[in-house]
Amino acid sequence: MRKSIKLLRQERLIDILEKDPFVTDDSLSEQLNVSIQTIRLDRMALGIPELRKRIKDVAKNNYDRVKTISQSEIVGELLDLELNDRAISILDTDDTMVFKKTQIVKGHYIFAMAESLALAVIDADVAITGIANLKYKIPVKAGEKLVAKAKVKQIKEMEYYVHIFINVQDEQVFRSKFIMKAV
Repeated sequence: MRKSIKLLRQERLIDILEKDPFVTDDSLSEQLNVSIQTIRLDRMALGIPELRKRIKDVAKNNYDRVKTISQSEIVGELLDLELNDRAISILDTDDTMVFKKTQIVKGHYIFAMAESLALAVIDADVAITGIANLKYKIPVKAGEKLVAKAKVKQIKEMEYYVHIFINVQDEQVFRSKFIMKAV
């Protein structure tokens, strides 16, 4: 017996979300060539929560594995974490983070996001930033979503070499290379 179009679409929806749980309903509707309302009905029928809830669920599971800092000290929401390998976090910027005259996000928010992700990704009980090499590439405006990706490049004795790249959409706005020291 042939599967209905609805069942095939729902199977594809599940496949897409298993590969990337952070796909928006808008993107899903484009990929599956149906309305956003159809996507929402399919998600409800399958028991799949909205994007914001999926992000919070993934973040909650990752916070439990962080050793170096507490959940409240991570700047942004931790979306992915593989200790001593990689991590991803996001931060929604707002008007409280900017210089009033230029509406550009203050650098210390971006640095704090990068440093806290560098601490979160390493498998150490206590660590400090030994060296930080930073480059702010383009200004970030209030309302833009920052996506930070961390990659542990090398571990030598008690030193962790961590690269952080922060993007707004597909454009890199910041990059850093940290040497984090376990103490």
